[in-house]
Amino acid sequence: MRDLVLYCKSYRNDFLRLKRLLSSIEQYNQDQLLFYISTPRADQEALVSILGKSAPYIWIADEDIVTANPRVAFEKYQAMPGGLSQAIVKSEFWRLKLAENYLCLDSDCVFIRPFTKSDFMSEDGTPFTVLHQNKEYFQLAKNRGEAKVEQNLRAEAQRVQFLFGRIGPEFYCAPAPFIWSAKVWESLDREYLQSKEMTLWDLVTPSYPETLIYGETLLKYHAIPLIAIEPLFRVYHYDWQYFMLKRLGETEDNLKSNYLGVIYQSNWESDLHHGGAQKSLPSCLLKSVKRSLRYLQSYL
Repeated sequence: MRDLVLYCKSYRNDFLRLKRLLSSIEQYNQDQLLFYISTPRADQEALVSILGKSAPYIWIADEDIVTANPRVAFEKYQAMPGGLSQAIVKSEFWRLKLAENYLCLDSDCVFIRPFTKSDFMSEDGTPFTVLHQNKEYFQLAKNRGEAKVEQNLRAEAQRVQFLFGRIGPEFYCAPAPFIWSAKVWESLDREYLQSKEMTLWDLVTPSYPETLIYGETLLKYHAIPLIAIEPLFRVYHYDWQYFMLKRLGETEDNLKSNYLGVIYQSNWESDLHHGGAQKSLPSCLLKSVKRSLRYLQSYL
């Protein structure tokens, strides 16, 4: 079992983004950490056609991760919407016992500078934990008149806190990539889920995201020492945020002093959607007009 590996759960629509991520890992992975990719078994052929047969990754079928939990009915995975099942599959990767810890990446992540194991864990093997209060993002949203951003995220965090009986400030464990410990996920299963005759397939929903569940589990059961760090990547949640920060002089080059990488949200980066645009021409034109208006708004 490795002490740390890289892992990305992906699917065919994101394979062009995944190819970009893989290229950045090849360029900057100084410790040659193993990179695992899981997809539905039906998507493997498409994955190979885009990434190539000799690309430096190890493929795993999502179905093998699902069946690694003996208490999960496979039919539940099959019946669940893809976006939600993706969140649970990546949270269950630890069950394969390939690594004690894993850096869980999304397909739209891109490394922008060299990284080593020491960016993710201490010398004694304790993984760091992304844990913060989101103040910069909340202030930025408030300044732009996007008050619902903070309201929705605080309500989400409070719902998950309530599950674990914690009273206090809201903490956030996002954005990706996430440094996840098998010990933390195992403590959730042992201390919380089994006693309630539940699995993650019952617990994780759009209202109770896996990222917050991981953080609250660590705060509740202390499976590992908590060494909190700020987010590893700069994320552009919305295009209005991207336009404004770029206008203020933010570039990938000057991000390197504080961030290992960048996330360009896939929901507004349609040119990397494998298989082409899925929306009608009028819909695409309307989306383009709205984006142009938000770009102009960034100057106000």
